[in-house]
Amino acid sequence: MISWNLFHGRDVAGGERRELLPEFGDVLAGLHWEIALLQECPPRFVRPLAERCGAGGATALTSRNWGAFLRTAAARRRPDLMKSGEGGCNAILFRVPWRAVAVRRMTFALLPERRRMIWMRLDGPEGALCVANLHATAHDPSRAAAEVERAARCSLDFSAGLPLLFGGDLNLRVRERADVFDGLERGGLTGRSAPDRVDHLLAAPEHLAEPARALPAHAREIGTPPLRLSDHAPLTCAVALL
Repeated sequence: MISWNLFHGRDVAGGERRELLPEFGDVLAGLHWEIALLQECPPRFVRPLAERCGAGGATALTSRNWGAFLRTAAARRRPDLMKSGEGGCNAILFRVPWRAVAVRRMTFALLPERRRMIWMRLDGPEGALCVANLHATAHDPSRAAAEVERAARCSLDFSAGLPLLFGGDLNLRVRERADVFDGLERGGLTGRSAPDRVDHLLAAPEHLAEPARALPAHAREIGTPPLRLSDHAPLTCAVALL
């Protein structure tokens, strides 16, 4: 399993004046995963990324998606200038043997940006797994904490006792709000990331076979000289259903 904030399809330096969809597709396809949680993903990226990775998927649109045709045209030409202005979504991609059984979307904030969660139930040969992907409010730990706590409660309710993987870019650092992660653990979601990271993948202790860890920088580099994609490192973990 992985979680990756795509930085609106840009490189970490933000200097490339061209579309980087092929590069993101190559890197994502080359990573080892069965289920991927994506944040800050341009909506037009989702289908090509899924096809490149041999995956199915579902999305929840977030902010700045009005006037999509004009925004997309501008972002194709100058992603370094459009940045988040193209619009975004949270997406869940899943590879065989998983298949989608149910999808739910919830909105937790409208201002200053729309913050939404996508929840899915996926069935596989070893049983069902529920997955929830959230990108919480940035630069406001109190708002982010409220969104994360509410999203976790909703995800657990939706999952109705089935195994749950809850995560994404939660915009919360353990060193700032350890109390939130203490509360999530009391509710059955463990696996907090390093103290300075905002990306997390949480699950019940009995289902978290390998806690989340950030992949090294070279995992998201491509080409010569290497181009480093996104300002977030992909986060990976392993989940066991049995």
